[in-house]
Amino acid sequence: MPHVEPVPPDRADPVARREYAAAMRRAGRVWGIVAAMSPNGAAMRDSMRLYLTLMFADSPLDRARREMLAVVTSQANACDY
Repeated sequence: MPHVEPVPPDRADPVARREYAAAMRRAGRVWGIVAAMSPNGAAMRDSMRLYLTLMFADSPLDRARREMLAVVTSQANACDY
């Protein structure tokens, strides 16, 4: 599996720095999948917007079902979730 070296918040570009701060406000920590995108702040920002839309915007699926689908998809892809 390829390895991506995360950029620490104090060395990240301004966009990635804002995403690090937002992650801390949301979850109290920065998950690995978020930090892995830190070398490209714009990708980090856009990926988080997609995630927030998929998981929290209006949908015919309730939050629990969305989480279940994420877990099942991760399991099928042998990806830690």
